Amino acid sequence: MRSPLFKILSNNTFYSQTSPTSPFTFGPFNFSIQRRWKKPADTAQTRLEFRTRDLKLDFFTSQLRKLNIALQLFDLMSQRRRPYVSVQIMSRWTNLVGLNVSMGDYIGVYPHVFEVFTHPVRKNVCCSVTRKMMALLEEEKVVMKECELDNVRRIKKLLMMSKEGMLHLHALRLVRRELGLPIDFRESILRKYSDDFKLVDLEVVALVQRDDCLAVANVEHWREKEYREKWYSEFETKYAFPMYFPTGFKIEIGFKDKLKNWQRLSYVKPYDREVKRSRTKAGIERFEKRVVGILHEFLSLTIEKMMNVERLVHFRKDFGIEVNFRELLLKHPGIFYISTKGDTQTVFLREAYSKGALIEPNSLYNVRRKMLDLMLLGRRNTKELKVDKVSIEERRSAATDKSLESTTDGDWVIPLLERSDD
Repeated sequence: MRSPLFKILSNNTFYSQTSPTSPFTFGPFNFSIQRRWKKPADTAQTRLEFRTRDLKLDFFTSQLRKLNIALQLFDLMSQRRRPYVSVQIMSRWTNLVGLNVSMGDYIGVYPHVFEVFTHPVRKNVCCSVTRKMMALLEEEKVVMKECELDNVRRIKKLLMMSKEGMLHLHALRLVRRELGLPIDFRESILRKYSDDFKLVDLEVVALVQRDDCLAVANVEHWREKEYREKWYSEFETKYAFPMYFPTGFKIEIGFKDKLKNWQRLSYVKPYDREVKRSRTKAGIERFEKRVVGILHEFLSLTIEKMMNVERLVHFRKDFGIEVNFRELLLKHPGIFYISTKGDTQTVFLREAYSKGALIEPNSLYNVRRKMLDLMLLGRRNTKELKVDKVSIEERRSAATDKSLESTTDGDWVIPLLERSDD
Protein backbone atom coordinates (compact mmCIF):
# COMPACT_ATOMS: atom_id res chain seq x y z
CA MET A 1 0.00 0.00 0.00
CA ARG A 2 1.40 3.37 -1.00
CA SER A 3 2.06 5.95 1.67
CA PRO A 4 0.12 9.25 1.67
CA LEU A 5 3.41 11.17 1.17
CA PHE A 6 4.15 9.23 -2.03
CA LYS A 7 0.69 10.00 -3.40
CA ILE A 8 1.03 13.71 -2.65
CA LEU A 9 4.47 13.96 -4.27
CA SER A 10 3.45 11.94 -7.33
CA ASN A 11 0.42 14.14 -7.89
CA ASN A 12 2.49 17.32 -7.57
CA THR A 13 3.33 18.67 -11.04
CA PHE A 14 6.70 19.98 -9.88
CA TYR A 15 7.93 16.51 -8.99
CA SER A 16 6.02 14.43 -11.54
CA GLN A 17 6.95 16.35 -14.71
CA THR A 18 9.89 14.96 -16.63
CA SER A 19 11.86 16.64 -19.36
CA PRO A 20 11.87 14.61 -22.60
CA THR A 21 15.64 14.99 -22.82
CA SER A 22 16.37 14.27 -19.15
CA PRO A 23 17.48 10.74 -18.15
CA PHE A 24 16.10 11.22 -14.60
CA THR A 25 12.55 10.79 -13.39
CA PHE A 26 11.81 13.33 -10.69
CA GLY A 27 9.97 11.69 -7.82
CA PRO A 28 9.93 11.50 -4.00
CA PHE A 29 13.46 10.05 -3.72
CA ASN A 30 15.37 12.59 -5.88
CA PHE A 31 13.27 15.75 -5.51
CA SER A 32 16.23 17.56 -3.91
CA ILE A 33 18.18 17.46 -7.22
CA GLN A 34 18.21 20.89 -8.84
CA ARG A 35 16.37 20.98 -12.16
CA ARG A 36 17.31 23.45 -14.90
CA TRP A 37 14.30 24.85 -16.75
CA LYS A 38 14.82 25.72 -20.40
CA LYS A 39 13.60 29.06 -21.72
CA PRO A 40 10.99 28.46 -24.45
CA ALA A 41 12.36 29.06 -27.94
CA ASP A 42 11.15 32.22 -29.71
CA THR A 43 11.27 31.30 -33.39
CA ALA A 44 9.14 31.99 -36.44
CA GLN A 45 7.50 28.56 -36.06
CA THR A 46 6.51 29.15 -32.42
CA ARG A 47 5.21 32.63 -33.22
CA LEU A 48 3.20 31.17 -36.10
CA GLU A 49 1.62 28.56 -33.80
CA PHE A 50 0.77 30.95 -30.96
CA ARG A 51 -0.28 33.99 -33.02
CA THR A 52 -3.70 35.58 -32.60
CA ARG A 53 -5.83 34.04 -35.34
CA ASP A 54 -8.24 35.87 -37.61
CA LEU A 55 -11.05 33.35 -38.12
CA LYS A 56 -12.70 35.28 -40.95
CA LEU A 57 -9.52 35.47 -43.02
CA ASP A 58 -8.83 31.80 -42.29
CA PHE A 59 -12.30 30.87 -43.52
CA PHE A 60 -11.84 33.01 -46.63
CA THR A 61 -8.50 31.29 -47.31
CA SER A 62 -10.04 27.81 -47.12
CA GLN A 63 -12.71 28.89 -49.63
CA LEU A 64 -10.14 30.39 -52.00
CA ARG A 65 -8.16 27.16 -51.98
CA LYS A 66 -11.11 25.37 -53.59
CA LEU A 67 -11.27 28.00 -56.33
CA ASN A 68 -7.51 27.94 -56.91
CA ILE A 69 -7.59 24.15 -57.43
CA ALA A 70 -10.40 24.55 -59.97
CA LEU A 71 -8.51 27.31 -61.82
CA GLN A 72 -5.40 25.11 -61.99
CA LEU A 73 -7.52 22.32 -63.48
CA PHE A 74 -8.92 24.74 -66.08
CA ASP A 75 -5.40 25.72 -67.11
CA LEU A 76 -4.48 22.06 -67.55
CA MET A 77 -7.69 21.29 -69.42
CA SER A 78 -7.17 24.25 -71.77
CA GLN A 79 -3.90 22.70 -72.95
CA ARG A 80 -5.79 19.71 -74.39
CA ARG A 81 -7.03 19.60 -77.98
CA ARG A 82 -10.67 19.02 -77.06
CA PRO A 83 -13.04 20.90 -74.73
CA TYR A 84 -13.29 17.82 -72.50
CA VAL A 85 -10.83 15.51 -70.72
CA SER A 86 -11.32 11.97 -69.52
CA VAL A 87 -11.48 11.59 -65.75
CA GLN A 88 -8.76 8.95 -65.97
CA ILE A 89 -6.32 11.53 -67.33
CA MET A 90 -7.46 14.12 -64.78
CA SER A 91 -6.67 11.66 -61.98
CA ARG A 92 -2.98 12.04 -62.91
CA TRP A 93 -3.19 15.73 -61.95
CA THR A 94 -4.22 15.03 -58.34
CA ASN A 95 -0.79 15.67 -56.83
CA LEU A 96 -0.06 18.43 -59.34
CA VAL A 97 -2.93 20.64 -58.12
CA GLY A 98 -2.62 19.59 -54.47
CA LEU A 99 -5.75 17.49 -54.01
CA ASN A 100 -6.03 15.17 -51.01
CA VAL A 101 -9.09 13.33 -52.38
CA SER A 102 -9.71 11.45 -55.61
CA MET A 103 -10.40 13.50 -58.74
CA GLY A 104 -13.79 11.87 -59.26
CA ASP A 105 -14.94 12.82 -55.75
CA TYR A 106 -13.71 16.40 -56.19
CA ILE A 107 -15.40 17.19 -59.50
CA GLY A 108 -18.59 15.46 -58.34
CA VAL A 109 -18.99 17.96 -55.50
CA TYR A 110 -19.19 20.94 -57.89
CA PRO A 111 -21.78 20.16 -60.61
CA HIS A 112 -22.17 23.90 -61.35
CA VAL A 113 -18.50 24.04 -62.34
CA PHE A 114 -17.65 20.61 -63.78
CA GLU A 115 -19.88 18.60 -66.06
CA VAL A 116 -19.35 14.82 -65.97
CA PHE A 117 -20.70 12.73 -68.87
CA THR A 118 -20.12 9.45 -70.67
CA HIS A 119 -18.52 9.73 -74.09
CA PRO A 120 -21.04 8.56 -76.74
CA VAL A 121 -18.42 6.62 -78.75
CA ARG A 122 -15.63 5.61 -76.35
CA LYS A 123 -17.99 5.04 -73.41
CA ASN A 124 -15.48 6.43 -70.89
CA VAL A 125 -16.27 9.03 -68.23
CA CYS A 126 -15.23 12.54 -69.30
CA CYS A 127 -15.33 15.99 -67.76
CA SER A 128 -15.83 19.47 -69.20
CA VAL A 129 -16.51 22.96 -67.89
CA THR A 130 -20.11 24.08 -67.52
CA ARG A 131 -21.47 26.97 -69.56
CA LYS A 132 -21.80 29.24 -66.51
CA MET A 133 -18.19 28.73 -65.45
CA MET A 134 -16.96 29.05 -69.03
CA ALA A 135 -18.80 32.37 -69.31
CA LEU A 136 -17.06 33.63 -66.16
CA LEU A 137 -13.65 32.49 -67.49
CA GLU A 138 -14.30 34.41 -70.70
CA GLU A 139 -15.39 37.43 -68.67
CA GLU A 140 -12.12 37.23 -66.74
CA LYS A 141 -10.16 37.33 -70.01
CA VAL A 142 -12.15 40.36 -71.19
CA VAL A 143 -11.50 42.20 -67.91
CA MET A 144 -7.77 41.39 -68.14
CA LYS A 145 -7.72 42.82 -71.64
CA GLU A 146 -9.45 45.99 -70.46
CA CYS A 147 -6.95 46.35 -67.60
CA GLU A 148 -3.93 45.97 -69.86
CA LEU A 149 -2.55 49.43 -69.05
CA ASP A 150 -2.96 48.72 -65.32
CA ASN A 151 -0.95 45.52 -65.79
CA VAL A 152 1.79 47.51 -67.52
CA ARG A 153 1.83 49.93 -64.61
CA ARG A 154 2.07 47.07 -62.06
CA ILE A 155 5.03 45.47 -63.80
CA LYS A 156 6.80 48.82 -64.12
CA LYS A 157 6.34 49.52 -60.39
CA LEU A 158 7.71 46.07 -59.53
CA LEU A 159 10.73 46.67 -61.75
CA MET A 160 11.29 50.07 -60.12
CA MET A 161 11.31 48.42 -56.70
CA SER A 162 13.80 45.74 -57.77
CA LYS A 163 17.48 46.05 -56.96
CA GLU A 164 18.82 46.22 -60.53
CA GLY A 165 15.61 47.15 -62.36
CA MET A 166 15.19 43.55 -63.51
CA LEU A 167 12.91 40.62 -62.65
CA HIS A 168 12.96 36.92 -63.48
CA LEU A 169 10.01 35.80 -65.58
CA HIS A 170 9.55 32.56 -63.65
CA ALA A 171 8.77 34.63 -60.53
CA LEU A 172 6.18 36.67 -62.45
CA ARG A 173 4.61 33.48 -63.81
CA LEU A 174 4.13 32.17 -60.28
CA VAL A 175 2.19 35.31 -59.25
CA ARG A 176 0.51 35.85 -62.63
CA ARG A 177 -2.99 35.30 -61.29
CA GLU A 178 -2.35 37.44 -58.20
CA LEU A 179 -1.24 40.37 -60.39
CA GLY A 180 -4.07 39.88 -62.90
CA LEU A 181 -1.74 39.10 -65.81
CA PRO A 182 -2.90 37.00 -68.79
CA ILE A 183 -1.34 33.62 -69.38
CA ASP A 184 0.56 34.96 -72.41
CA PHE A 185 1.78 38.16 -70.71
CA ARG A 186 5.25 37.71 -72.17
CA GLU A 187 3.93 38.26 -75.69
CA SER A 188 0.82 40.35 -75.02
CA ILE A 189 2.46 42.82 -72.61
CA LEU A 190 6.26 42.59 -72.45
CA ARG A 191 6.90 42.33 -76.20
CA LYS A 192 3.97 44.57 -77.12
CA TYR A 193 5.19 47.46 -74.94
CA SER A 194 8.81 47.36 -76.08
CA ASP A 195 9.21 51.06 -75.21
CA ASP A 196 8.77 50.20 -71.53
CA PHE A 197 10.24 46.69 -71.24
CA LYS A 198 13.11 44.78 -72.78
CA LEU A 199 14.01 41.12 -72.49
CA VAL A 200 17.63 40.98 -71.40
CA ASP A 201 17.60 37.20 -71.43
CA LEU A 202 15.03 34.54 -72.19
CA GLU A 203 13.93 34.63 -68.55
CA VAL A 204 14.82 38.19 -67.45
CA VAL A 205 12.88 41.39 -68.12
CA ALA A 206 14.31 44.88 -67.52
CA LEU A 207 12.86 48.37 -67.36
CA VAL A 208 13.79 50.62 -70.28
CA GLN A 209 13.23 53.95 -68.53
CA ARG A 210 12.24 54.86 -64.99
CA ASP A 211 8.94 56.70 -64.55
CA ASP A 212 9.08 58.96 -61.50
CA CYS A 213 5.33 59.59 -61.67
CA LEU A 214 4.82 55.97 -60.57
CA ALA A 215 7.37 56.19 -57.74
CA VAL A 216 4.69 56.81 -55.10
CA ALA A 217 3.81 53.97 -52.72
CA ASN A 218 0.21 53.17 -51.88
CA VAL A 219 0.83 53.87 -48.19
CA GLU A 220 1.71 57.49 -49.04
CA HIS A 221 -1.96 58.18 -49.84
CA TRP A 222 -2.92 56.90 -46.39
CA ARG A 223 -0.26 59.08 -44.76
CA GLU A 224 -1.49 62.14 -46.60
CA LYS A 225 -5.07 61.43 -45.50
CA GLU A 226 -3.99 60.96 -41.88
CA TYR A 227 -2.01 64.21 -41.98
CA ARG A 228 -4.85 66.19 -43.58
CA GLU A 229 -7.93 64.80 -41.81
CA LYS A 230 -6.66 63.85 -38.34
CA TRP A 231 -4.25 66.77 -37.95
CA TYR A 232 -1.31 64.56 -37.05
CA SER A 233 2.14 66.09 -37.24
CA GLU A 234 4.45 65.25 -40.12
CA PHE A 235 6.85 63.65 -37.63
CA GLU A 236 4.12 61.15 -36.66
CA THR A 237 2.93 60.25 -40.18
CA LYS A 238 5.94 60.56 -42.48
CA TYR A 239 7.15 56.98 -41.96
CA ALA A 240 4.07 55.39 -40.33
CA PHE A 241 2.01 52.40 -41.50
CA PRO A 242 -1.68 51.66 -40.83
CA MET A 243 -2.15 49.19 -37.97
CA TYR A 244 -5.16 46.88 -37.59
CA PHE A 245 -4.69 44.24 -34.91
CA PRO A 246 -6.96 41.18 -34.79
CA THR A 247 -9.66 40.75 -32.18
CA GLY A 248 -8.21 39.30 -29.00
CA PHE A 249 -4.66 40.50 -29.68
CA LYS A 250 -2.77 40.64 -26.39
CA ILE A 251 -0.84 43.87 -25.84
CA GLU A 252 2.16 43.26 -23.60
CA ILE A 253 3.88 45.77 -21.37
CA GLY A 254 6.01 48.20 -23.36
CA PHE A 255 4.48 47.18 -26.69
CA LYS A 256 2.88 50.58 -27.36
CA ASP A 257 6.15 52.45 -26.80
CA LYS A 258 8.06 50.10 -29.11
CA LEU A 259 5.37 50.46 -31.77
CA LYS A 260 5.43 54.26 -31.53
CA ASN A 261 9.22 54.34 -31.91
CA TRP A 262 9.04 51.98 -34.89
CA GLN A 263 6.39 54.12 -36.59
CA ARG A 264 8.64 57.18 -36.28
CA LEU A 265 11.75 55.34 -37.51
CA SER A 266 13.00 56.72 -40.82
CA TYR A 267 13.81 54.34 -43.67
CA VAL A 268 14.59 54.25 -47.39
CA LYS A 269 11.24 53.98 -49.16
CA PRO A 270 10.54 51.22 -51.72
CA TYR A 271 11.05 53.31 -54.87
CA ASP A 272 14.14 55.10 -53.57
CA ARG A 273 17.59 53.70 -54.27
CA GLU A 274 19.06 52.17 -51.16
CA VAL A 275 22.48 53.35 -50.02
CA LYS A 276 25.03 51.05 -48.41
CA ARG A 277 23.46 49.07 -45.60
CA SER A 278 24.68 49.87 -42.10
CA ARG A 279 25.53 46.97 -39.79
CA THR A 280 24.53 48.86 -36.63
CA LYS A 281 21.36 48.03 -34.71
CA ALA A 282 19.60 51.15 -36.00
CA GLY A 283 20.76 50.39 -39.54
CA ILE A 284 19.35 46.85 -39.37
CA GLU A 285 16.02 48.16 -38.07
CA ARG A 286 15.83 50.69 -40.92
CA PHE A 287 16.63 47.95 -43.45
CA GLU A 288 13.89 45.72 -42.01
CA LYS A 289 11.43 48.61 -42.20
CA ARG A 290 12.37 49.11 -45.85
CA VAL A 291 11.58 45.42 -46.46
CA VAL A 292 8.21 45.93 -44.74
CA GLY A 293 7.59 48.84 -47.10
CA ILE A 294 8.47 46.70 -50.15
CA LEU A 295 6.20 43.84 -49.06
CA HIS A 296 3.40 46.29 -48.22
CA GLU A 297 3.64 47.87 -51.68
CA PHE A 298 3.91 44.48 -53.40
CA LEU A 299 0.71 43.23 -51.74
CA SER A 300 -1.00 46.54 -52.57
CA LEU A 301 -0.32 45.89 -56.27
CA THR A 302 -2.03 42.49 -56.22
CA ILE A 303 -5.68 42.02 -57.18
CA GLU A 304 -6.81 40.47 -53.91
CA LYS A 305 -4.18 42.05 -51.60
CA MET A 306 -2.88 38.60 -50.68
CA MET A 307 -0.23 36.13 -51.85
CA ASN A 308 1.29 32.76 -51.12
CA VAL A 309 4.41 33.19 -48.96
CA GLU A 310 6.33 30.53 -50.92
CA ARG A 311 5.76 32.45 -54.17
CA LEU A 312 6.75 35.70 -52.50
CA VAL A 313 10.13 34.22 -51.57
CA HIS A 314 11.04 33.93 -55.29
CA PHE A 315 11.43 37.73 -55.37
CA ARG A 316 14.04 37.77 -52.60
CA LYS A 317 17.03 37.99 -54.92
CA ASP A 318 15.50 40.54 -57.29
CA PHE A 319 14.47 42.85 -54.44
CA GLY A 320 17.75 42.38 -52.55
CA ILE A 321 16.04 41.13 -49.39
CA GLU A 322 18.33 39.32 -46.97
CA VAL A 323 15.92 38.57 -44.15
CA ASN A 324 13.55 35.74 -43.34
CA PHE A 325 10.24 36.64 -44.98
CA ARG A 326 8.00 34.66 -42.65
CA GLU A 327 9.77 35.88 -39.51
CA LEU A 328 9.46 39.50 -40.62
CA LEU A 329 5.76 39.12 -41.49
CA LEU A 330 5.01 37.62 -38.08
CA LYS A 331 6.88 40.47 -36.41
CA HIS A 332 4.25 42.95 -37.64
CA PRO A 333 0.79 41.47 -36.91
CA GLY A 334 -0.85 44.87 -37.32
CA ILE A 335 0.19 45.09 -41.00
CA PHE A 336 0.26 41.45 -42.20
CA TYR A 337 -1.60 38.28 -41.35
CA ILE A 338 -0.44 34.77 -42.27
CA SER A 339 -3.12 32.13 -42.68
CA THR A 340 -2.12 28.47 -42.65
CA LYS A 341 -5.41 27.03 -43.92
CA GLY A 342 -5.19 24.61 -46.82
CA ASP A 343 -1.65 23.36 -46.13
CA THR A 344 -0.24 26.65 -47.44
CA GLN A 345 0.84 29.93 -45.89
CA THR A 346 -0.99 32.93 -47.34
CA VAL A 347 -0.15 36.48 -46.30
CA PHE A 348 -2.89 39.13 -46.26
CA LEU A 349 -2.59 42.90 -46.19
CA ARG A 350 -4.68 43.45 -43.08
CA GLU A 351 -5.76 47.03 -43.83
CA ALA A 352 -7.37 45.92 -47.13
CA TYR A 353 -9.83 43.48 -45.51
CA SER A 354 -12.81 43.89 -43.24
CA LYS A 355 -14.99 40.98 -42.05
CA GLY A 356 -13.22 38.59 -44.42
CA ALA A 357 -13.90 40.62 -47.59
CA LEU A 358 -11.96 43.16 -49.63
CA ILE A 359 -12.86 46.74 -48.67
CA GLU A 360 -12.26 48.21 -52.14
CA PRO A 361 -13.06 45.46 -54.68
CA ASN A 362 -12.00 45.76 -58.32
CA SER A 363 -13.53 44.36 -61.50
CA LEU A 364 -11.27 41.29 -61.62
CA TYR A 365 -11.91 40.52 -57.96
CA ASN A 366 -15.66 40.70 -58.61
CA VAL A 367 -15.42 38.13 -61.43
CA ARG A 368 -13.46 35.73 -59.25
CA ARG A 369 -15.93 36.25 -56.46
CA LYS A 370 -18.69 35.11 -58.84
CA MET A 371 -16.63 32.00 -59.60
CA LEU A 372 -16.27 31.32 -55.88
CA ASP A 373 -20.00 31.78 -55.30
CA LEU A 374 -20.69 29.31 -58.11
CA MET A 375 -18.41 26.75 -56.48
CA LEU A 376 -19.91 27.28 -53.04
CA LEU A 377 -23.32 26.26 -54.40
CA GLY A 378 -22.07 22.69 -54.27
CA ARG A 379 -24.86 20.28 -55.18
CA ARG A 380 -27.64 22.81 -54.52
CA ASN A 381 -29.93 24.19 -57.25
CA THR A 382 -29.17 21.40 -59.72
CA LYS A 383 -32.63 21.21 -61.35
CA GLU A 384 -31.70 23.67 -64.07
CA LEU A 385 -28.53 21.70 -64.73
CA LYS A 386 -30.59 18.64 -65.75
CA VAL A 387 -32.34 20.60 -68.52
CA ASP A 388 -29.03 21.95 -69.79
CA LYS A 389 -27.50 18.48 -69.64
CA VAL A 390 -30.21 16.99 -71.90
CA SER A 391 -29.75 19.71 -74.55
CA ILE A 392 -25.96 19.39 -74.39
CA GLU A 393 -26.10 15.60 -74.80
CA GLU A 394 -28.38 15.98 -77.84
CA ARG A 395 -25.98 18.41 -79.48
CA ARG A 396 -23.00 16.21 -78.60
CA SER A 397 -24.59 13.05 -80.01
CA ALA A 398 -25.62 14.90 -83.18
CA ALA A 399 -22.08 16.18 -83.65
CA THR A 400 -20.73 12.64 -83.12
CA ASP A 401 -23.10 11.13 -85.68
CA LYS A 402 -22.17 13.82 -88.18
CA SER A 403 -18.45 13.17 -87.70
CA LEU A 404 -18.96 9.41 -88.14
CA GLU A 405 -20.98 9.90 -91.36
CA SER A 406 -18.27 12.09 -92.86
CA THR A 407 -15.53 9.56 -92.05
CA THR A 408 -14.11 7.79 -95.10
CA ASP A 409 -12.51 4.37 -95.28
CA GLY A 410 -9.02 5.71 -94.74
CA ASP A 411 -9.91 7.88 -91.74
CA TRP A 412 -10.22 5.06 -89.23
CA VAL A 413 -6.59 5.61 -88.12
CA ILE A 414 -7.24 9.13 -86.79
CA PRO A 415 -9.79 8.27 -84.04
CA LEU A 416 -7.62 5.29 -83.12
CA LEU A 417 -4.62 7.57 -82.55
CA GLU A 418 -6.76 10.06 -80.65
CA ARG A 419 -7.99 7.26 -78.41
CA SER A 420 -4.44 6.19 -77.65
CA ASP A 421 -3.56 9.82 -76.82
CA ASP A 422 -6.37 10.09 -74.28
